[in-house]
Amino acid sequence: MTALREDLESSEPDRQFGSGWISGVLALVLAVAGLGAVLCLRYPEYLTVPEARGVYNVALIRLALFAGLLTAFVLAIVSIVLRRQKVLGFSAITLVLMATALGGSQAQDRINVQTDVYLGLDWFILSILFTGIVFIPIERLLGARNQPIFRLEWREDLLYFLISSLFVQGLTYLSLAPSLAILRHTDWVGIRGFIASQPIWLQVIEIMVLTDLVQYWVHRGFHRVPWLWNFHAIHHSAPMMDWLASSRMHVMEIVVLRGATVIPMYILGFAESALYIYLVFVFLLSAAVHSNVRINLRPIEKWFVTPRFHHWHHGIEREAIDVNFAVHFPWLDRMFGTHHMPEDGRWPSGYGVVSQPIPRGFIKQLFYPFYRRRPQVAATAVPAQPVDAPPSDQG
Repeated sequence: MTALREDLESSEPDRQFGSGWISGVLALVLAVAGLGAVLCLRYPEYLTVPEARGVYNVALIRLALFAGLLTAFVLAIVSIVLRRQKVLGFSAITLVLMATALGGSQAQDRINVQTDVYLGLDWFILSILFTGIVFIPIERLLGARNQPIFRLEWREDLLYFLISSLFVQGLTYLSLAPSLAILRHTDWVGIRGFIASQPIWLQVIEIMVLTDLVQYWVHRGFHRVPWLWNFHAIHHSAPMMDWLASSRMHVMEIVVLRGATVIPMYILGFAESALYIYLVFVFLLSAAVHSNVRINLRPIEKWFVTPRFHHWHHGIEREAIDVNFAVHFPWLDRMFGTHHMPEDGRWPSGYGVVSQPIPRGFIKQLFYPFYRRRPQVAATAVPAQPVDAPPSDQG
């Protein structure tokens, strides 16, 4: 595994086109996704989200799986031929052979068992592939900073993405619990009926405003209440910003933040279609505002959250402390006195937590908020690579 990690994190000269690195990485990604898809086909009761099972076109999935495994094998051979280090290619071939041994694109459900407990492996595969396909090319073409795909602490963030996807059932149950408890003791039939009768586009806007108002104060509370900050500091400990950094969140923060923001979404009776539209939107927006992109969005910065707005929330400068809490609308920060956007178009010089040392690794970070600690002044922030000239949104 060490050799594989080192090859993924190769220096720039060893990642050039023609070195076999690109073909090796693509082969590995397709092989991992293919093996995961085969497992989902064999054990759907345990590894797929029930609501999605009836939506999937299994024939199309099998065709895509066959093409993906075949492409992974071919790219792995190309990488082995071109690359001095063969670990990427051989790792991909090993995974392709494992997937094939388990049935490949013709894998069948082997266990006829009904269970109420499942892991969201299918959700992980689909979401990581989709967001990666969308944001990696954008970051390569319009990167605010010159940083590799497999940058510092990428493994931690990938593990956070995996854990939150696999345990989507438990996280959803805990997040919905407050709303369901409120609904059991309230009767808002009139309000719920009125809201549900509105146009879907209006409902989506209302959801955005209400959830952002709730998220603003919950988010601000995570910064201002010391014990809550210990949980939120995990999210801020990411030393580099990109689309994957958005997944770094302590499980307790996920439950509290989602549990609070879900309340207005569910108790007010918004239509299911409006909820799904918003959930897809906020999923993509979260990745976008953390992404390493430099696009001229200054004409809309006063009204909508942009990457530069949220990057300043993560900045290590003194001026970046406790600012920009909004998720959708920065005018909430202006309204409550926490807005900060330098007029000269500057970006933060670095990211991380400078007030306390945050340990590396998922397990250590999971238990970090519960440690008793003395006040310390220790920097864990890592200065970012210089923003590509000019250092503004003028690109």
